[in-house]
Amino acid sequence: MIVLVGTLLGLLTGGTIAKRRGGKKLDILQYAVIYAMIFGILGLFITLIIHRFSI
Repeated sequence: MIVLVGTLLGLLTGGTIAKRRGGKKLDILQYAVIYAMIFGILGLFITLIIHRFSI
């Protein structure tokens, strides 16, 4: 669940950053995908840490 939230948050964040910088559609898409991947991986690690410490 945290991974999905992180991915969606990254998607919105990356798209917003690229749009503010005046990027074209492909620039916005690239930023959105990269930020989604980064935030998704961070969400995965957060999930693993939470599960590890809850045992």
